[in-house]
Amino acid sequence: MASPAALYRCRVMHRRPGRPRYRFAYRSFYLLLDIDAIDDACAMSALISRNRFNVLSFNDADHGAHRADQSLRTWLDGLLDRHGVDLDGGRVQLLTMPRVFGYGFHPISVFYCRHADGGLRAVVVEVHNTFGEHHFYVLHEHGARLAWGAAQHKAKAFHVSPFIDRSGAYRFHFAEPAARLGVGIRLFQKGEADEARRLRIATTLTGERRALTTANIFLAVSRVPFMTMKVTAAIHWQALKLWLRGAVFHRKPNQNKPNVS
Repeated sequence: MASPAALYRCRVMHRRPGRPRYRFAYRSFYLLLDIDAIDDACAMSALISRNRFNVLSFNDADHGAHRADQSLRTWLDGLLDRHGVDLDGGRVQLLTMPRVFGYGFHPISVFYCRHADGGLRAVVVEVHNTFGEHHFYVLHEHGARLAWGAAQHKAKAFHVSPFIDRSGAYRFHFAEPAARLGVGIRLFQKGEADEARRLRIATTLTGERRALTTANIFLAVSRVPFMTMKVTAAIHWQALKLWLRGAVFHRKPNQNKPNVS
């Protein structure tokens, strides 16, 4: 039987090739959870809990319908059904940052959605900004199998950074999460024939898999203490540095409704 969870020691890199050129990276850690076995995952260590305070915790209301009274499976099956995708009860894994000492912020979470035959049918990307908003990008081919690592495209529909407007399109790449983790996201603007000149920002999330044990949780938290607080602080700190370098500021527009694309 497959493990209900794993921990990934990660490195996140952001690169902005346009003016002002900018690049930064930071360490983090993510959990990979079977959405139908979250209780089993939390039973793997005394340092992780569901819907209550601990060193690490997973709160149901942080994701999906953002309601504790609706399961992630019910919400996700309904979302995919509206996009013509039926998993037939297949396995879904969620890659996300846990809450750390009760504080949670989830810049990006990824639902890997497999059919009962084991094939990948959809990837749902849940993005949160620092304004308390969230958006879902549903990547699929109308029920056809998706190839791991293949490019998936979506128009940008959600405000994340005040230094990038809400135009352009994303190109996503997802490697199958195994011993190593790989997520790549690039944002391209329209108009330029040269792809390199159209690139506005490139982000990668890479990591190495570890068993979800008390020892590995302790090592991860020791390596990046108060991680979710640091990520929130780093977002504002990097934004200040971009502003000081002369990056063009864009006011936050009203959020698109519905918050799914």
